[in-house]
Amino acid sequence: MKKNSNEHTDKRIISFSKYQGQMTWAALKQMEAYWEGLRHGRTVPLRTDVNPRGIENVLEYAFILERIAPGLARFRLAGMHLVDLIGMEVRGMPLTSFFVPNSRKPVSSLLEDVFQGPETATLTLKGEAGFGKPDLEARMLLLPLKSDLGDVSRILGCLVTDGSVGRTPRRFEIISAERSLVQPKSSILTAPPAPEKSQPVAEPSSKQPTKQAERGFAETATPFQNKPKVPYLRLVETPD
Repeated sequence: MKKNSNEHTDKRIISFSKYQGQMTWAALKQMEAYWEGLRHGRTVPLRTDVNPRGIENVLEYAFILERIAPGLARFRLAGMHLVDLIGMEVRGMPLTSFFVPNSRKPVSSLLEDVFQGPETATLTLKGEAGFGKPDLEARMLLLPLKSDLGDVSRILGCLVTDGSVGRTPRRFEIISAERSLVQPKSSILTAPPAPEKSQPVAEPSSKQPTKQAERGFAETATPFQNKPKVPYLRLVETPD
């Protein structure tokens, strides 16, 4: 009996289907690592710090949101993958347009937590089922940013999917959400080192005000001037 030549060929084929999801979700980690690098010890980085060249490998999944009202944020920028999912240009659209009606209120609440916390959020999503819409898993990452005015009113985000897009628009329902309060990188304050005993601290000169006086509200000390000594007691003679 002649053996099928495909038996030997199949053994040499490596399927990457089980790794496809892991490779897709890796874009989220890359985006988060980029955001962490922008902080430079601050709690939240600035919107102006974001450079597309720094995330060029995941640029098609990236987006930037702007807070326009409590619980409402719209797209300022969005990668092509988001355009492919919704089937049209998404700039100016609210983030809730990517979600089914039952998930929009939770999304609005979560947006406020990201802005007000500030917090980071990772959402596990599932595509809405329907004709021409195969199973589609997705994950979304939301990272807070400061505007030029210093308020947390921007979000750097990433939306990746695993599966065929199918007929658009594709909208999602929330399966789970993980949130984390943003902490400064150097959250533990250390006291300044005490001066060594062998090196006494020199008194600041009255002619050179200290830096603390320059920065704060302390008044400049008036330099001491030598004056003629006046006796405390003086003899006064009076007639008897």
